[in-house]
Amino acid sequence: MQHKYEEVARNLLGAPYGELDENAQRVARHLARHTPIARNTAQEEEDAASFGQRAADAIASFGGSWAFILSFIGLIVVWVGLNSLILARYDAAFDAYPYILLNLFLSMLASIQAPLILMSQNRQAEKDRINAEHDYEVNLKAELEIMLLHEKVDALRETQWRELVAMQAQQIELLERLAQRQA
Repeated sequence: MQHKYEEVARNLLGAPYGELDENAQRVARHLARHTPIARNTAQEEEDAASFGQRAADAIASFGGSWAFILSFIGLIVVWVGLNSLILARYDAAFDAYPYILLNLFLSMLASIQAPLILMSQNRQAEKDRINAEHDYEVNLKAELEIMLLHEKVDALRETQWRELVAMQAQQIELLERLAQRQA
């Protein structure tokens, strides 16, 4: 099988198999074995994700949604409204006007949410890199398959052309014989 890999690498990629990068070697192997190269990278990534990575993705997804934004605005309005009403009527607000406790909660939320969002972005960047590599492999294999098809079509056309010329020569010869008989 290694011989086939080497042959595909030299003929189609123009380099020895050992000198190709990992992606090109994978393409050469698939071409030599005539197997598909396409795969579901999203499913592979999802299967390999740890609980923490999936949690970071879910939190980042919720943190960037309208549901989070609207519920967050609602919570702040309720917090400020309750504290202002309690302060105004009973002088017993649990978080008076500068809303220090609210600021503390918001700061804690931001300090927890920021690294989770960064983790999720890093994971997404890795997914994008894997998808780009996979797209490259699929595109390279498709390009090489098209080159092989062109070679086969050219060879077929050349063979048919020779057969057509030979057939025409026979027909001309038959026509000449027929013309001589008629004369």
